[in-house]
Amino acid sequence: MDPITLYSAPNALARDYSRFNVAERLLLTGHSHQAWPDVAFEAQAEAWRDAAEHVDDKWEHAFGRAERVRKGFGRLLGEPDAAIALAGNTHELVVRLVSALPLAKRPRLVTTDGEFHTIRRQLDRLAEEGIEVVRVAEAPVETVAVRLAQAVDDRTALVLVSAVFFDSGRIAHGLGQVATSCRRHGAALLVDTYHALNVVPWSIPAEDLLDAFVVGGGYKYCQLGEGNCFMRIPPDCSLRPVNTGWFSEFTALASSEREGRTAYGAGGDRFAGATYDPASHYRAARVFDFFDGMALTPQLLREVSQHQIGVLARGFDALDLDPAIIDRDRRTSLTEIGGFLALCSPQAGRLAAGLHARGVMVDARGDVLRFGPAPYLTDRQLSDAMATLGEVGRAG
Repeated sequence: MDPITLYSAPNALARDYSRFNVAERLLLTGHSHQAWPDVAFEAQAEAWRDAAEHVDDKWEHAFGRAERVRKGFGRLLGEPDAAIALAGNTHELVVRLVSALPLAKRPRLVTTDGEFHTIRRQLDRLAEEGIEVVRVAEAPVETVAVRLAQAVDDRTALVLVSAVFFDSGRIAHGLGQVATSCRRHGAALLVDTYHALNVVPWSIPAEDLLDAFVVGGGYKYCQLGEGNCFMRIPPDCSLRPVNTGWFSEFTALASSEREGRTAYGAGGDRFAGATYDPASHYRAARVFDFFDGMALTPQLLREVSQHQIGVLARGFDALDLDPAIIDRDRRTSLTEIGGFLALCSPQAGRLAAGLHARGVMVDARGDVLRFGPAPYLTDRQLSDAMATLGEVGRAG
């Protein structure tokens, strides 16, 4: 697809998102929730029809969709045959991984102070139970990988870090250095790619992270909706999660576990859960097919995203709003951020509410107002949204 066809009306993709009415709405929630293409609605109905027709035999059909979802995530990770565990959310997968760690011998977890709440809150609670949690400052991002690598020692069980930070949108480079340090000290590494996947081209081999665990999901830039998260498992992983679901038993017969011990499935099944709503995988499989059919590759989506971020940034600068009310980090090149424009404001919540009241949907977390464009929006829509911010910002 030629990205030029996405910048002016009619946007070449908008017709495929008719149920979200993206052509008539200013949906800049892309960082938290992009619209779903219409094929997702058709897939939801297909899941219902399979359940009605096949009843308990529907799982054969559902597992086929799940495998297509694994392949879809694997392609985005640059590892089509990756061992991938699926779950409804990343928290479920992170908890399973933590439950497999030798915390009695290695009671130390290393992370940053910029992780999403899935990791942040769980580590807060573990710290209350005596686990040592070391938080390395996210800023300056240019050196975060080096500082994380230096924080790893022989008591460290796991390092947890984002590929793109959810608050600032900054890309973390050099995570291969962290992997090297973890390897040296016998620690595991978990990289959260949720805010990079399908908007910042990212490859496990290229990042030198072949022995890392990688989590992410499809709620944001993949447009898969809820219930579609994954964890990539490194080759030859032998960890035994305490938090384990009975779906792992489907392939446990091939396990080499000693008799008398709980056996685990192979590959991603080692971290499998239990019964779930398969409609999410029907939806995800169809959306992955849609992206393939429209040639919406991560590289093209990055080009479109960078163009849109530029439109938003120039529009914001032209507003010339009081920096005490709202401002942006102009020291950071737009090429160093992910799929949204982060604007800093002590009134972020008020501004978001004011925008919402005027028909512009954005996202606010703490003192950060986030404008998240998406490929189905035109440049005019982005400019209109930013002009509305000017009205709200000057209204006081």
